[in-house]
Amino acid sequence: MVGLLCFALAVLTLPFRSRLRLEAENAVLRHQLIVLRRRLHGRVRFTNNDRWFFIQLYRWFPSILQVLTILRPETLVRWHRAGFRCYWRWKSRPLGGRPQIETERRVPVPGLGAVWPAIVVGITVFFLVIVASIDLLSVVPANVYG
Repeated sequence: MVGLLCFALAVLTLPFRSRLRLEAENAVLRHQLIVLRRRLHGRVRFTNNDRWFFIQLYRWFPSILQVLTILRPETLVRWHRAGFRCYWRWKSRPLGGRPQIETERRVPVPGLGAVWPAIVVGITVFFLVIVASIDLLSVVPANVYG
């Protein structure tokens, strides 16, 4: 009696369902049949493509949980969450390059702030003198040095 009542309610609500949702439910039922035909030794084995198919349909149409028979809805939700975790773990992975510097090493050397401009000026003057002396040597004639 309860089954007949549920069937009658389902038939009455059928025109109000969207066509895409019905096609998604149909695709889930067909795919379940394909998986059941493929089983070995009495156990249903899902491939990664099967899992991907069910998860994608669940993302687009969460109502397909009602028509799943060979798969518990909790399993599908668990697969979806695991894929989401895997995606964000991949997305936030270190991309390589130069290793991060520890916080202790990033602290500036005390007292270097006052001395640093003098060091930069000294290095700059040193290299300017070297460049100027090279330029002067190229201009001076060779017979001056004997």
